[in-house]
Amino acid sequence: MTLPVLELQDAALRVRGRTLFAGLDLQVAPGELVAVLGPNGAGKTSLFRAILGLERLATGRATILGEPARRGDRRIGYVPQQRVWPRGTPMLGRDLVTMGRTGSRWGIPLTGREDREAVARAVWAVRAESLAARPVGDLSGGEQQRLRIAQAIVDEPSLLLLDEALSSLDLAYQAEILALVDAERQRGAAVLFIAHDVNPILDRVDRILYLARGRHRLGTPDEVLTSEALSALYGTRVDVLRVADPEDGARQRVFVAGVADGHEHHLEDHAEQLEQLERSE
Repeated sequence: MTLPVLELQDAALRVRGRTLFAGLDLQVAPGELVAVLGPNGAGKTSLFRAILGLERLATGRATILGEPARRGDRRIGYVPQQRVWPRGTPMLGRDLVTMGRTGSRWGIPLTGREDREAVARAVWAVRAESLAARPVGDLSGGEQQRLRIAQAIVDEPSLLLLDEALSSLDLAYQAEILALVDAERQRGAAVLFIAHDVNPILDRVDRILYLARGRHRLGTPDEVLTSEALSALYGTRVDVLRVADPEDGARQRVFVAGVADGHEHHLEDHAEQLEQLERSE
């Protein structure tokens, strides 16, 4: 049997007395993409922090290729939620990417030829050659995000953790980044992808882990993204709408909305998407 890249066994995480999830069992195989969905505050980023060894599980365990999760594991590439480097930050783009290669080393982070070649490949992969010699403080949010993705893949990790990795990227660059994710999966990397909107990655997703109200649901998109499944998870009525993609009729787009106390609310901030859907009907 192939060793899972990531395994969570009976995992529970509590923050300030609140249970984010409990009894979570998850095995992620090489090349598999698992989308992590749920409302704000459900524990998606905290789950990533536990995998990175930055949060202690209340119960259970997390292992990477059979070894306990720990800080500074170079087998994991991580793109955190976007925080824009302020204007005036002098660090160059290539230096940001290089941190993904040397950041876990003790002492002065000296680089050799192999390091420089790895950085050059990662920068090329995200089409950021023109950004490498520019201060990151002079770059747009989308340009900085491309460099963060290069930083995450520079060490050819076994596991990629992507937290809103498509944020601030236009559709063309989203397509390029998703093609890069596909290439990493072909190489054998497993991917966990936190997404505010699952639609850009829906046709690539193998399984969905949906977190909400201290509970979770794990399964294929067709098993999880249903009104019945999400209503049970939230404990209130949830409507899941599927419509044909206006640009590709063979694909579907999914919208999630809930109704509580007679007032419609959007569990994942899909108000703008639902307005577009209503206009198209």
